[in-house]
Amino acid sequence: MTYQDKIYGEIETEEPIILELINSSVLQRLKEIDQAGYPPLYYNPRSLPTSEIAHNRFEHSIGVYYLLKRFGASIEEQISGLIHDVSHTAFSHCIDYVLDSGSEKEHNHQDKIFKNFVEGSEIPEILRKYNFSPDYISDEHNFPLLEKPLPDLCADRIDYSLRTAIHLRELTGQELDYLLDNLTTENNRWVFKNFESAKKYAELFFKLNTFYYAGIYSAVMFRTVGDTLRYALEKGYISENDLYTTDKEVLDKIKQYLEKDEKLKLFFDRMNNKIKFEDNPADYEAHVFCKSRIVDPSFKTDGEIKRISEVENDWKKILEKEMQPKEYFIKFER
Repeated sequence: MTYQDKIYGEIETEEPIILELINSSVLQRLKEIDQAGYPPLYYNPRSLPTSEIAHNRFEHSIGVYYLLKRFGASIEEQISGLIHDVSHTAFSHCIDYVLDSGSEKEHNHQDKIFKNFVEGSEIPEILRKYNFSPDYISDEHNFPLLEKPLPDLCADRIDYSLRTAIHLRELTGQELDYLLDNLTTENNRWVFKNFESAKKYAELFFKLNTFYYAGIYSAVMFRTVGDTLRYALEKGYISENDLYTTDKEVLDKIKQYLEKDEKLKLFFDRMNNKIKFEDNPADYEAHVFCKSRIVDPSFKTDGEIKRISEVENDWKKILEKEMQPKEYFIKFER
């Protein structure tokens, strides 16, 4: 199979288990799950046409698989990387603002349900067919290149940041190649070959977090989509099972009730960026937290591996600040 990735170009694989997993219904569903959540608000800072830049969790899953393969990870880790996002609901992390099991500060609903979700899918049957253990593949602790806690680098974090940066035109193709060419792995750890490339990536990630991942528009997106979905659930317009379908399927169900329910229409207009808002701690109706992300990349220098924070005290201060969730106080015009 040859897959044309928007970020890495041609990705080729002939592994039967990889091909079967890619064609499974749980992986294919991710084509209809927006990576960021819901485009009308998330992409507003650059006013870019969402049709040109929106990207989905299927693309990201293929990208994580490719990175792991490119940098020599085991086939088990490649498989785990490919399936790592299958438990995401419609609208991705917006779900953490809908269900009580989610967390605004951690964005971890999909992690909590991952093992059970996989067990209820066709994935275990496919894994056993090729003599892989579903329990082993589903345990991220077995795969240090795939997943690491912040502020460490991991394949998941590297791909979604580079993918976001390219889609939002915060990174050129030449800059992308520079970062990838200066990236390597050592003892199950992602390491940049020099300080300059590590710092360039760290600054890029910092910018993405400031303006996108934990920015004001993301806060409003999470809150407004969360309010809409929660209200639709309470009214019975959608069911909790619907949340595990696709963005479009959920939207199509909600749209049937817009003209019949003024409150739903208000929530829907807010999430579609039709109502103005401001961040106003003195007068607000929505207190919102956003998970904040920051990285502290490792790099090679004189035969040693160091972190940026070990050589730059300013970066250490940035880390301490950015590891804390962002907090917003949203006031809508109506």
